[in-house]
Amino acid sequence: MKTIQFREAIAQAMSEEMRRDESIYLMGEEVAEYNGAYKASKGMLDEFGEKRVIDTPISEAGFSGIGVGSTMTGNRPIIEFMTFNFALVGIDQIVNNAAKIRQMSGGQFPCPIVFRGPTGSAGQLGATHSQAFESWYANCPGLKVIVPSNPYDAKGLLKSAIRDNDPVIFMESEQMYGDKGEVPEGEYTLPLGVADIKRSGKDVTLVTYGKMLKEAFKASEELIKEEIDTEIIDLRTIRPMDYEAIFESVKKTNRLVILEESWPFGNISTEITYQVQNEIFDYLDAPIEKINTADTPAPYSPLLLKEWLPNHEDVIKAVKKVMYHK
Repeated sequence: MKTIQFREAIAQAMSEEMRRDESIYLMGEEVAEYNGAYKASKGMLDEFGEKRVIDTPISEAGFSGIGVGSTMTGNRPIIEFMTFNFALVGIDQIVNNAAKIRQMSGGQFPCPIVFRGPTGSAGQLGATHSQAFESWYANCPGLKVIVPSNPYDAKGLLKSAIRDNDPVIFMESEQMYGDKGEVPEGEYTLPLGVADIKRSGKDVTLVTYGKMLKEAFKASEELIKEEIDTEIIDLRTIRPMDYEAIFESVKKTNRLVILEESWPFGNISTEITYQVQNEIFDYLDAPIEKINTADTPAPYSPLLLKEWLPNHEDVIKAVKKVMYHK
């Protein structure tokens, strides 16, 4: 095992897969000459050349469409967005073409493409650069949605995403690129659609993913001092979702708190809440609690931003509420 940064894990995954398969290429803004906006493609232009690591104009609709079209000629592109906020400019290509082309062609054209880049808030970037889009893309049949929380998962899941024959939305965080973690030096992949229990516990199930996992662990460390033992499930894959992992945990703890960085209406926590009450309602000893951002555009002020984003203190309050703990 070697300790590397999140951005290095991403670069390793892409490079290893590009060495393995010449049909894979990387395309996006600043991915080549600048080594990536977040240095997640550092050194790749030197190794693979300008035909496989391709800088683009500022035209997400254009290079997303080129990527989708190239899958029809046998390529397996990786399309990087500087942020998924900019992916809205190319969402027609993603939702109306990449996600639907297999069905609309009667299975003649699979679409093995990965769209990757950061999602959610990254500090004082303002309302138009701070949105979480996981639930948006998970709402679309035909797309797979992945949100890793650490370097080990990021590398293993990205390699699997690149090998997948369906379009995959692979979402990262600007605030995680410098995070460090142990990653095997040998070949490995992680299956899509499988959640991971990051911490075993007996009192409350806490479901989350991505950078919110850090807040979950902070809360867990505080709660154990009060003898409240949380089980933390990292979804890793948003769609297809590992419902069974959630069900089995709730059957054990009988309580559920869901933490995500998104607006409260029509999101991933809403979906999980429905599935749990529909499938295993009798196991619940308390109403389900979900924690989201405030129902407003993201503020710029750091003081307001702190109040807007979910944090470990919100988690502690929610856990105590389902525990009927004053």
